[in-house]
Amino acid sequence: MPLPVLATKPLTNSARVSSFLAAGEESPRQSDTTCLVRDPAATDAVIEQAYRQIYFHAFKVDRDAVLESQLRSGQISTRDFIRQLLLSEKFQRDFYRCNSNYRVVEQVVGRVFGRPVHGQAEQIAWSIVIAEQGLPKFVDALLNSDEYRDNFGDNLVPFQRSRVLPGQAVGTMPFNQQAPRYNSYWREAMTRRAPAGGSNPWSDGGGWARPAWLEGQPTPRVQAIWQYTVATGGFVLTGLVIWIAAAMLSTG
Repeated sequence: MPLPVLATKPLTNSARVSSFLAAGEESPRQSDTTCLVRDPAATDAVIEQAYRQIYFHAFKVDRDAVLESQLRSGQISTRDFIRQLLLSEKFQRDFYRCNSNYRVVEQVVGRVFGRPVHGQAEQIAWSIVIAEQGLPKFVDALLNSDEYRDNFGDNLVPFQRSRVLPGQAVGTMPFNQQAPRYNSYWREAMTRRAPAGGSNPWSDGGGWARPAWLEGQPTPRVQAIWQYTVATGGFVLTGLVIWIAAAMLSTG
């Protein structure tokens, strides 16, 4: 029987109440998808916004034509579309597999709830869900939560909430800049998994002794072999030239 999700509290009082700010230039664009079937342009905008929210970009190679068709025809809701993007091979390859469970929580919560995690307590609570039940159950728990339904429902693409606060000259840094795709954890893991010495067996720490001639100081034995080869080649070439010249004179 899986453990229940640990209870967590918001880190700031502003996270406890709804925003009362009037819409402005920096307000997030919210797309209502209740009439997507009748408005193809609105569907395109929602799809673009969803890709950017989950992948941080909307490259053609990463798009899912079948999933987009289901949204356009009304077979799935925007919330279902978001779920499929989070469980896609693209997201698992670029985000899930190259991060620890704690960082996966940070990445997914930021995308789904539009806010940073409420400290280490929330990271631990959701990481337990991932460890016990896997990524699909974790994603479902977020999308089925009261927080998600109250803020986005079935027809809104998640967005970063409360970026602009009273008394601040500029808004909060966008989430994709706060939490890049991977950090030092993945780079260190790749270093540990790489073969000794990497692609260059003579690099530092590769385990092979670097030949002296690579440093511009050939060994005496190498110098002797090189001198013998040059001398032999010179004698052979000189003899060949003399032989050709003699043959040409004899025929004349």
